[in-house]
Amino acid sequence: MRHRHLVDEVWGFGRGGGRGVSVLFAGESGTGKTLAAEVVARELGLTLYKIELSAVVSKYIGETEKNLNVIFNEAQSGNAILFFDEADALFGKRSEVKDARDRYANIEVAYLLQRVENYDGVVILATNFRQNIDDAFTRRLDFLIDFPFPTPEYRRRIWQVHFPKKAPLASDVDWGDIAEQYRLAGGNIRNASIAAAYLAAAEGHIITSGHIHGAVRREHQKMGRLLDG
Repeated sequence: MRHRHLVDEVWGFGRGGGRGVSVLFAGESGTGKTLAAEVVARELGLTLYKIELSAVVSKYIGETEKNLNVIFNEAQSGNAILFFDEADALFGKRSEVKDARDRYANIEVAYLLQRVENYDGVVILATNFRQNIDDAFTRRLDFLIDFPFPTPEYRRRIWQVHFPKKAPLASDVDWGDIAEQYRLAGGNIRNASIAAAYLAAAEGHIITSGHIHGAVRREHQKMGRLLDG
């Protein structure tokens, strides 16, 4: 995006109309896809439009396309970055046509593909299930970026940065041990960090490893996971 004027205008690669940048962020929930989109927007000094699928997708024929048309037009006028979270819900694989509903669903996907190709800004798609994205989209995307699940070393660093220097930590808190013991994504670590702080504040104590373990247990319960004693 930073060098587009030089490449498209000065060097002439944009003849016939400029083109934007389309990106797919793929990875498990909590691995930082939304955060990365926010970082890109801040680095470029652009507004980030986070598209709420519930406000876009309609069961009525043609309404989804109308809603998307409004979004793309607004973003075009404001030179904004479009961010589609859980993009597989909108950009899912086209199915075999068995009835009118399948036909219109495929038309929606084709319409989206056309709008993404014609948009001269940045479009970021985020998905937890890369394999569910329609092949026609993946072939036309400029970048496919996988967000790996954090290793123990990265988990240790994520735990550390989520506890401010002012936070009163007990001496028994061992970030390396906690990172090794619990396989959590960054988003879950953030939730557990805040929960541990509130558990400690409610007891009027400093934050101990017990508070952190208790917060992690709650986070696992939310995700429907069992946690060994």
